[in-house]
Amino acid sequence: MLLIIFIQKFSNISETTIFYIYLGVGGVLLFFLIRAYLIFKNFQFKIENQHFILKKGIFKKTSISIPFDRIQNINFKQNIIQQLINVHEVNIETAGSSKAEISIKALSFKAASALKNAVAINEYTREVENKETTKPLLKVGFKALMKVSLTENHLQSLVLLFAILVGFYQQITEISGGLGKEGILDSYIFKNNAALESSVFLIVGLLLLLTVIAVISSVVRVLLRHFNLRVYLKDNALEIYQGLLTKKSIVLKKDKVQHITISHNPIKKKLGISFITFKQAISGKVKKKQDKIIKIVGCKKEQIAVITDLLFPNENLEAKNKHFSNVYFKFRLYLRSIAFLGVLNVLLVVFQEGNLVFLGNLLLLPMVVFFVELKFKKRYYILNENVIVLNAGSIETHRTYLPFFKVQNIQLKQTILQAKREVVDVVFQTASGKIKIPCIAMVNAQEIYNYTLFKVETSLKSWM
Repeated sequence: MLLIIFIQKFSNISETTIFYIYLGVGGVLLFFLIRAYLIFKNFQFKIENQHFILKKGIFKKTSISIPFDRIQNINFKQNIIQQLINVHEVNIETAGSSKAEISIKALSFKAASALKNAVAINEYTREVENKETTKPLLKVGFKALMKVSLTENHLQSLVLLFAILVGFYQQITEISGGLGKEGILDSYIFKNNAALESSVFLIVGLLLLLTVIAVISSVVRVLLRHFNLRVYLKDNALEIYQGLLTKKSIVLKKDKVQHITISHNPIKKKLGISFITFKQAISGKVKKKQDKIIKIVGCKKEQIAVITDLLFPNENLEAKNKHFSNVYFKFRLYLRSIAFLGVLNVLLVVFQEGNLVFLGNLLLLPMVVFFVELKFKKRYYILNENVIVLNAGSIETHRTYLPFFKVQNIQLKQTILQAKREVVDVVFQTASGKIKIPCIAMVNAQEIYNYTLFKVETSLKSWM
């Protein structure tokens, strides 16, 4: 719409004015060209005394020095243009930065490999160029990736698609208003509302179409992000390669991982695959915390065993007794579900007929009971000498492995209702966020509290 208006106005401009416009645009382009050249000339980096040193700036000179032991991630990325000209973008991240602390936009493969080897010299015994001769710990082909994508949570894609449709409707409404056709779309929908409501096949067909589109979008998202996924185990680190349009390489050091979560749903469990999420230290300034989360999909049992043994060597994590939450946790889940159903019923009574309220409750009540019972059944924890394992989830099952020495703070939180039942929530604060065990007996919580403080104070390991 704006483009059409601009073309109409532009045709009425005099030749002299057009000349000055072209001159101004040319001046701006020349300015940015000179600026880019000066940035390039003043951008210098080197490796010195186990430090990565970067100098940059035109008028305001900036010097950044990062010790190797503070580097959390070394990420390599190639978009389509970078692949065509065969250069890499290198991002060096630390725990305290809201984004990559150092970003080098264009390095040759040889220079990028040399930089990685120099920064991670204590971690690797092989050159990056020889990675193809090393057998990967995990390699997810196209067929395996299709299994992963088809078993993803498609509800997320469906909600995103619905949000896009709502936004598209708003854009159409604004355009029709700009053309002096206010209310034409609403009038059309109102006139055909009865036909839409009476056509059950049309409604079912639309729902099926949206579901198919949601599944396809999930498949595309997984393929773009995890295409040709390979994971190499190199001493005390994992090196991850993945991506289709944008290729990424991540060096994940063992000592930089705060905790991991192994997840699956019933279909993934049947197929024998899970995904592992690695949580690293993040700053409170980080807006997109997802950028600090690294995920490996399509993992089988033996591959999970290798990764857990790398992070938690000589730990028997499965042979311990399970400790479940108090029954008050189930009561709290039911209470929240009833409150949600109450609000939903009020909305249905206001906007719809009474028979729809009855049918809605008839469908939702069994689902609420099923999900609450399932969530309560899956909520438990396992204590080990050095690691605590926390299980949670409803349809998906999430098992988190947290070493005690990574805990920065532990709290016991209790409401008035919990105090009457002598139960409490245990909250572990780590550098990557909070982990909670809800509603356990005060006696057990106090034991966990004291033991965690003991392990944190006596451990000689560094949490970073």
